[in-house]
Amino acid sequence: MSKKIEAIFFDLGETLINFGQIHVNLLFDAGARLAYDYLKKLGQPLPPMAIYRRKQSWAIKWTVLKSKLTRREFNSLDLLAETSSKLGQVLTRCQLLKLAGMFYEPLRQQAVVEDGVPNMLRKFADDGLKLGIISNTFVPGEVLDEHLAAEGLLEFFQTRIYSCNVGRRKPHPRIFAEAVQQAGLTPARTLFVGDLLRQDIFGGNQAGMISVLKDPVDRHVGARIRPRHTIRGLLELTELVARYNGPGRVGDQTEF
Repeated sequence: MSKKIEAIFFDLGETLINFGQIHVNLLFDAGARLAYDYLKKLGQPLPPMAIYRRKQSWAIKWTVLKSKLTRREFNSLDLLAETSSKLGQVLTRCQLLKLAGMFYEPLRQQAVVEDGVPNMLRKFADDGLKLGIISNTFVPGEVLDEHLAAEGLLEFFQTRIYSCNVGRRKPHPRIFAEAVQQAGLTPARTLFVGDLLRQDIFGGNQAGMISVLKDPVDRHVGARIRPRHTIRGLLELTELVARYNGPGRVGDQTEF
């Protein structure tokens, strides 16, 4: 069947940006310490550090559990506003975003982008492809946008769909429909690249997109959920797009 790829959407974590092995408790402890020190500098009322850490930990664990039970996504900015208010703190939205960034910072510090990816994205954009992100996350979009900007990636993604803003997580069809609608795309001419079978591949398939699994170590070989294509690294997308569109020209169509 003859198709032309018009757009590529990416999952964020472990697809567009690699975080590697994640030690949740260590990262949370480091983030809580940064947040605590930030609030202390602002002169906000605070309990001892151990109590602050425990209160934040229980709040996030309960909210994550409730999110799973209700199948609704939450935004950690709302959670921080609630927990801060209970502690008697008065924070502006800007300060709450800064606080959210403090909790995210230890994870951000271990982030890695594959060599050559910014140049590849620039080439795609120059060739007329629309680029976007669809990510499951309770981290505020403003915090993630700041991270993308620091990595030199934000400029390429005009459409960024974060589950914390939609209220649903992949593979729910609403989050994919939101992306397609915002970008004015045809799903059948859109690649969706992700690393998780159910959230990314099943979700992309159900949305009518051309699913691409990023699987560097073949851990999903033989799985029941099947992607249309599998790649080991993002740079392989250059060849894949060329097989659809022809080398360097979005307008060319190739039987594939």
